[in-house]
Amino acid sequence: MVGIRRRRSIAMARRGAVSAGAECSGCGGSLFASPASTPRRLAQGIVLLLAATAAASAQQPSIHAPVMFDTPEADRILERLQVFPPDNPWNQDVSRLPVHPRSDAIIGSIGADEPLQYNLDMNFIIVPPDQPRVPVAILDYPAESDPGPFPMPDNAPIENWPLAHNEDRGALPRDGQPLADLQRNGTGDRHVLLVDPGNGRLHEFWQARRTDAGWQASNAATFDLRAGALPKEGWTAADAAGLPIFPAVVRYDECERGLVRHAMRVTVRRTRRAYVLPATHWASTNPDPNLPRMGERLRLRRDFDTSGFPKHARAVLEGLKRYGMFVADNGQDWRISIAPDRRLEGLETLSRIRGSDFEVVDTGARSVAP
Repeated sequence: MVGIRRRRSIAMARRGAVSAGAECSGCGGSLFASPASTPRRLAQGIVLLLAATAAASAQQPSIHAPVMFDTPEADRILERLQVFPPDNPWNQDVSRLPVHPRSDAIIGSIGADEPLQYNLDMNFIIVPPDQPRVPVAILDYPAESDPGPFPMPDNAPIENWPLAHNEDRGALPRDGQPLADLQRNGTGDRHVLLVDPGNGRLHEFWQARRTDAGWQASNAATFDLRAGALPKEGWTAADAAGLPIFPAVVRYDECERGLVRHAMRVTVRRTRRAYVLPATHWASTNPDPNLPRMGERLRLRRDFDTSGFPKHARAVLEGLKRYGMFVADNGQDWRISIAPDRRLEGLETLSRIRGSDFEVVDTGARSVAP
């Protein structure tokens, strides 16, 4: 994304693990729960997590080789994949949570009259449980990266491939450029997302590149698909906010089923020097309270009429009503991430939506600022 990509947090209120009250996503609880969560609630969360994990394991198709994101085989796997526990923030219905008291000002700072836009950027590949692990050299953020080796297949797709719809024109694949060449050459954020259902892991890389010496990246983050635990507070990840990318990407399989059932990710040009959980990192020097924090949750108004939109666009919009979207990185305003899948249709109609059709959600989650 353009703009300030990331900046190390300064004067962090806490570094290290998230506090017990806010880390319930890692044990099946909710980041929106009270910090005084009871043992009974914790036990219920563990039961939910174990049940979801068992159900996913029982139904998950066997994976014997890497599966590219834009294939019917990937659709079958994703349809049965539980990404984070059911009560994790990404899967939490926020349609009835209160509006943030600064909602109008924050929306205004992003652009109340500006249209909703999208990048066909975040592809991914699904790997088998026995995918060979390889080292990845971490160049810029080794102290804020998870250790390898990683199940990186030879055909790991680089962000934007194979389509060309992104604000960063220089990062797009050239006409006819083979993936093997894009893996080595090009600019931009160059995210690589590896989904490993068999081991319940998600590996994400920022500025990944293949070289004669092997793979390298600026940052590597590993997430537990079954627990949904956060990175250490103060850590960045493949997204500047420290948030995982894959759980928020709009995919063909869910649009075809009629509803995106999770929070999405959005970029904005200006953010505040603060974050709100589940984000763990800020990427700004500006303390203006009318700017969105990293992790700010925005939702489409419940009264917005989506009936005139085509199927796939409506699936996105209804998901934005129910689950909203997280401010995840700096970039152009109102840009959501959608998988670069040729089968998606009617997305151009999303530009009918304006910033004023959104509101900021008061999730009650803990906020951190200098």
